[in-house]
Amino acid sequence: MKKLAVIILAEGFEEIETVTPIDLLRRGGIEVTVAGLSGLEVRGSRGITLKADCLIDEIPNEPDVLILPGGGKGAANLAGSEKVLKLLKTQNENDRIIAAICASPAIVLAPSGIASNKTITCFPAFKNDLPNDVIYKNDRVVTSDNLITSQGPGTAFDFSLTLIRLLAGEEIAEKVKKATLYE
Repeated sequence: MKKLAVIILAEGFEEIETVTPIDLLRRGGIEVTVAGLSGLEVRGSRGITLKADCLIDEIPNEPDVLILPGGGKGAANLAGSEKVLKLLKTQNENDRIIAAICASPAIVLAPSGIASNKTITCFPAFKNDLPNDVIYKNDRVVTSDNLITSQGPGTAFDFSLTLIRLLAGEEIAEKVKKATLYE
């Protein structure tokens, strides 16, 4: 059965951290649904508008991974949404993967309690804002139980390949890596 990844678009999302996982996961044979938080057309932090496949209320199935891109404004919009927090809670309670990059680990996951007693990474400027019960690690990608976190635009490829490894296996991740001339 094909794995499902859902990535949530909120106004102010970081474009590289959004498009890279969409593209690479699809190359890895993973079904990716792009869900808009407040509309189908969503403007990113650099003025690029992406079209979502559906609204957050219309996510077709329970995802194997829920992906939260960063971008300061985008992460704040995700954190301010009860719908997102409910999805995160359900995802976490069912031990399904939650993946967040850049500002989202610090702005969305840490305050929600999902990162409590776990090791995460985030955009380094946010590390001092993390609660005491969250352990920060200065790595490009950090896996802690069902959480996958990453630092920012420059780590989006590593972040995406980590997700492919978890969902489709090492062989598929290596094929995607070679086909995209990564490294």
